[in-house]
Amino acid sequence: MGIVFGLVTALGWSTADFLVRFSTRLIGTYRTLFFMQLIGMFALGIYLIGTGKLAALLSSTSWQPWAWAVLAILLSILGSLTLYRAYEIGVLMVVAPITSCYAAVTSALAFLTGEMVSQVHIMGLVVALTGVVLVATPLGSAFAARKKRVAMRSGLPPGVLWAIVASLSYGVSFWILGFYVNHDLGAITTTWLTRLITPCLLAACAPLARQSLKLPRGRVWWYIGAIGIIDTIAFVTYNVGLTVAQISIVSVISSLYSAVTVVLAWIVLRERLQRSQWFGIGVVLAGLILVNI
Repeated sequence: MGIVFGLVTALGWSTADFLVRFSTRLIGTYRTLFFMQLIGMFALGIYLIGTGKLAALLSSTSWQPWAWAVLAILLSILGSLTLYRAYEIGVLMVVAPITSCYAAVTSALAFLTGEMVSQVHIMGLVVALTGVVLVATPLGSAFAARKKRVAMRSGLPPGVLWAIVASLSYGVSFWILGFYVNHDLGAITTTWLTRLITPCLLAACAPLARQSLKLPRGRVWWYIGAIGIIDTIAFVTYNVGLTVAQISIVSVISSLYSAVTVVLAWIVLRERLQRSQWFGIGVVLAGLILVNI
């Protein structure tokens, strides 16, 4: 089941991130993150309050899971802001494989804190991550030349530092959720808390960050709505996966989102894939087979 939840999460995140590029270039990173979080907050809030699950959790759980959840959410907010910024200013096929390495951070922390995974599964996770990097990083000469020119001008390709911060933030956040939060609060409550705290914090920090939260107009709402719904569903499935399967497996499988984003670009935008990327797709499939043994 961990593979299923990981794959559903990867598909959701990849679709949402594909749409994020259009939204951030219309209204910016800050407003995109703020308004897409509001959509998930209202939808999940209505469910939790209407079913009485939120009241039951508040009366039956100790303060520790809630405190861990807040810490994980703050790291997740940092990850989301830096991820969206990387997508806004960077080249997708440069920053995507870097951000997807959050799975390596989560898996390493899971191993260090006692999670046991068979050698075959470890091999499958490594193979799958290698495939993700191959798919998300074309090795064609034209792209390599472009990347070299950008690096010579700025020291690093645009968005790379933001992508590294996003990878580390998400990696630690997901480890905390898997080990200290989800089993006590549940996947939906954890996701709702993220959707609640994030826009509140962004609204409070907007004057200091000199960011506008002006209500968007026009077609950008189609992007915001789709991002909010799809991303919320993906986070719920990811959090469910962390409670029913090994954290390292769910994390690595979900990191395939960057590879799926590239495939979406090939299907929707008609971008050409290099031979190395097709080879990477095969490597990913091989890794999934090993993980499923």
